Amino acid sequence: MAFPDFFAEVPVLKLHDGLAHLLGASDDGVIEYHYADAVRLAGHSCPTVAGGWLGARAALRHLYPDSLPERGGIGVYLNEAEDAGVTGVIGQILTLVTGAAANNGFKGLGGRHARRNLLHYAQGDVSGIRFRRNDTGDEMEIEIDTSSVPADPMQRLLMPLVLTGQADAAQRREFGRLWQDRVRRMLIEHADDPAVVKVRALA
Repeated sequence: MAFPDFFAEVPVLKLHDGLAHLLGASDDGVIEYHYADAVRLAGHSCPTVAGGWLGARAALRHLYPDSLPERGGIGVYLNEAEDAGVTGVIGQILTLVTGAAANNGFKGLGGRHARRNLLHYAQGDVSGIRFRRNDTGDEMEIEIDTSSVPADPMQRLLMPLVLTGQADAAQRREFGRLWQDRVRRMLIEHADDPAVVKVRALA
């Protein structure tokens, strides 16, 4: 599979995973996650996947300003139900990066390293995504505004042709190129843009 070149430019997320260290999956417990990993998980690259990635990145940077983030040490809270809109897709990206899982997650080993019940849906009082560092209790919320990076007008014109099967090969390629260009702009040009990635610390 040949991914778009810009995937390699997206900042890598590096975390420490005590379970990976304990079980020998990593000799020092350090694991790097790349945007391509999120694409492989989701099966596609879109503003939702990119938004989940940027949300995780912002949370890790703010909750762990002076140390490697601890995978499995973060609680994640989403406002909507798992099957509402794109909430489930976002949840999957956040599980990949943070290790936080719903009630189907790893139950732990010797009372440690549990990932189960660290991902919570249908909270009803969350603006965007809430992250909680479980060892310190520090909390924050991240909101991703994809409207701040609009689609190319031509993409909108091509979409109905693509979805109805009326587009030719050149139009399908152009649609895909324009789609990924919006994702690129989000991940590369606007990764630290407060209009796109809105960060709010909670008391």
